[in-house]
Amino acid sequence: MTSIFFSLVQREARLLCRRPAELINPLVFFSLVLVLFPLAVGPESRLLQSISPGLIWVAALLAVLLSLDALFRSDFEDGSLEQWAVSSRALSWLVLTKVLAHWLFSGLPLVLLSPLLALMLGLPSEHIPVLVLSLLLGTPVLSLLGAVGAALTVGLKRGGLLLALLTLPLYIPVLIFGSGALQAELQGFSPLGYLLWLASLTVLAVTLTPFAIAAGLRIGLSE
Repeated sequence: MTSIFFSLVQREARLLCRRPAELINPLVFFSLVLVLFPLAVGPESRLLQSISPGLIWVAALLAVLLSLDALFRSDFEDGSLEQWAVSSRALSWLVLTKVLAHWLFSGLPLVLLSPLLALMLGLPSEHIPVLVLSLLLGTPVLSLLGAVGAALTVGLKRGGLLLALLTLPLYIPVLIFGSGALQAELQGFSPLGYLLWLASLTVLAVTLTPFAIAAGLRIGLSE
């Protein structure tokens, strides 16, 4: 299993090197939203600080969603998904590895970029660890839930809108707990409860979504 994971990570890295736009576009989108928003609402630091938790999380959610439409697209077009489906390895394990490898190259850079952009919004530096921890716990859930929608729409030529309609309602709990953790930290309360809920969602997503993704891909392949 370990060798399969590293093989898929290397394969994902090669694919992203050939299509760098898939890696850069979500990061550029995330950055532009957080950079341009202060220009629209004004430079008042107290206002920006109060809205920064929700703003950062909404921007992260949309940036992750932007990267998911092409998650299985190339594998579907070149026949890799058919090979995975008939492989002796469990399809659920293969797709879990695929999504986690994709998160390493799309979600993790977003998490690493967030402290700099949060400081631009006036977020105090002592609250940055809570922001980073909440994104580390929440963005894998966003990728895994989004992968379910990507699997269901993989056979559609223009499934981006349908993907958003399917996944955005599922993102609401992650958005609430992620922004709530940072909001609690800013107000002087403990964010531990929100972070524990995010950790629970992460465990549930890693445990359950691979089976839903595999089922969605089998439906897409059978059409």
